[in-house]
Amino acid sequence: MPRARTIPLVAFYTGLVTVSTLIFTVYVPATRGYFNIGESAVYLVALLAGPYVGAFAGGIGSMLADLSLGYLFFAPATLVIKGIEGGVLGILARKAPNLSNRSWRLISTGVAIILSASIFIIGRGYYVGSSELSIGLPGFSSTLSIALTELFWAGVATASFVALVVISFMVRPEVGWLVLSCSISGSLMVLGYYLYEQFVLGYVAIAEVPFNIGQVLVGIIVSVPAYNSLKALRSTK
Repeated sequence: MPRARTIPLVAFYTGLVTVSTLIFTVYVPATRGYFNIGESAVYLVALLAGPYVGAFAGGIGSMLADLSLGYLFFAPATLVIKGIEGGVLGILARKAPNLSNRSWRLISTGVAIILSASIFIIGRGYYVGSSELSIGLPGFSSTLSIALTELFWAGVATASFVALVVISFMVRPEVGWLVLSCSISGSLMVLGYYLYEQFVLGYVAIAEVPFNIGQVLVGIIVSVPAYNSLKALRSTK
């Protein structure tokens, strides 16, 4: 790709990660659960643009979001952890094993079952109750009160399962590999923050692990369908 086009594209992707992290957050006071869609942007960029752009945009974009929110002590770790996460995903997503469509559909269906079960378990355990939905950039955001229920998470889990199965059978049989790739790279993020919080900041880091897993799950259920939709649009041009 020509440099004249690459630099603006990298800048756009980096800004996308930053803004996505800042613009939409949900917080559940009862459990201290939270999530944003920044993880979704990291995954989407890595899937679309590959490991180098994924690492740069994921690391720099997420770090800028931390700095904007005042999380100065997390910013250096975020640069490294999210950079590794985006880079690893960009590599893994392009290394799908050469299997038959039938095999991939079976694998993708199994992955969809595990993903939907995980969404429901984490959702009902840590993201149920009166919640605060913030939309907009810091200083210009609006906060709404919403209620997240077990039924809501059951619906999200079911919709995620159906979406992945439909994508597998109608568009991309190997969609399960994308989910697995996101899960592997996401696990590095969970581990990275655990180690940083536990051994550098001195937090009781195990308490944050379920919420970071929740971030990974949200990232997957947003980014994978979005990626497949964008690829489908490209192929029709």
